[in-house]
Order: sequence, then C-alpha cells, then structure tokens
Amino acid sequence: MENVSLTRYSEITEKNKREIVLLRGSGCKWRRCSFCDYHLDFSPDEDSNYALNQEVLRHVTGKYKRLEVINSGSFVDLDARTLRLIMDICMQKAITEIHFECHWMHRNDVPQLRSTFAAHGIHANIKIGVETFDTIYRETILHKGIDESSPEKIAAGFDEVCLLFGLEGQTAASMRHDIETGLVNFRRVCVNIMVENTTKIKPCPAVIEVFMNTLYPLYRDNERIDILLENTDFGVG
Repeated sequence: MENVSLTRYSEITEKNKREIVLLRGSGCKWRRCSFCDYHLDFSPDEDSNYALNQEVLRHVTGKYKRLEVINSGSFVDLDARTLRLIMDICMQKAITEIHFECHWMHRNDVPQLRSTFAAHGIHANIKIGVETFDTIYRETILHKGIDESSPEKIAAGFDEVCLLFGLEGQTAASMRHDIETGLVNFRRVCVNIMVENTTKIKPCPAVIEVFMNTLYPLYRDNERIDILLENTDFGVG
C-alpha cells in the first residue's frame, strides 16, 4: 500500500539533534502488533520504493552529522539499493552516526549491518520497539512478538529502546519502571505517547494525564530520553 501523504523528511532539533527520514520498504514482517497500523506504508515494488527513497534522501544535508532512518518495519525490509544509497549519502555528507530500527525477530541481522557501516567510519545505533518491559502486557495485549522476558537479554545487541505510554492499564509506577529499566539497559530511551489510529487499541486520556503530571516533569530534561508527545507521520515506534 503506497501512502504519498506522509511527511518523510524532518529534523529533531532539541535533544540528540538529527535529521530523520521515513523510507518505504517491503513492509514489516511481523505485522501483528495490536496497536500499530504503521505497517500499511509499504510496497512490494522495489523499483517504486527505491525511487521514492531516492527523493526523500535528497533532502539530507548532514548538518548534524547524525541521521535516523525509519520505515514501516526493520532495516532488513529496505531494498539493497536503498541501503547502498544511505551509505553513500553518509559518506558524502560526512555523517558519522546513523540510527535504524529493528524488530526482535531480525536481531541476528544487526551485527552485519553494524560492521558494514563501521567499515566506512559510521557508527550504527539500533533501536528496538519493546513498548513495555511488562512481558505479560506486552505479549498478550500488544502482541509484540518478543519471546524473551529479561531486559538484559532483550537489550543485547541493541542501543536504544522505544516505549509506548498512554494505554489502558498503565500506571505511574509501571511507566516509571519501564523508563528506569530502559535507562539501565540501553543508551537511549524514546517514549512515545499513543495516538488514535485505525487499530482497536485506543489512547487512554487518564493514563496520558498521569504521565504528563507525574513523569514528564521528572524526565523531560534527561539528555538520554526523547519524549514524543505526538506521534505524527513517523508512526508509533
């Protein structure tokens, strides 16, 4: 499914400044997360994907020497030409740090990606969407497909973690535990607040209010935490 209305280039200008691009690939191979319709942004046509990705990547300037690449799944879902183009642009623009997303099911593909970019002097940061470290909630409600309960083992091989807040049943204590667990085991934590989409999982205003009143003031200035109060065109993480 092609979605041409998405904003595909942007900049993060506060903490951890970077350019960010939303590319299109063959689509998430898991596609079972109950809260996510982000996987609908895909096409089986590699030529079409590459043409779109070329256009998006033309906007990259290298101004922050850091680039984040996201797509509706994992980096493995991007075609080979797009990955080569990303490498070329990093080298042309003197970008020394790049960020990719990866589902747990593709964790064994991470070392090769790291070594490929490292060979050209580029450090690759890999982000995993865990959403919560409450295993029962994560797998029975959110259906994330992570068959491991140990945060330490989940974090092995990954640098950054996405958490999802604003869901029914979450509390100040549970959200704080997720953040603190993320900080212990990952270099960076990205907190996403649930927004309305086409799935049956809806934002819980009461939980969002608890987060904003109780936890946001505690963590908003932490340099290792990105807090995205509105997930717009770049999906849920």
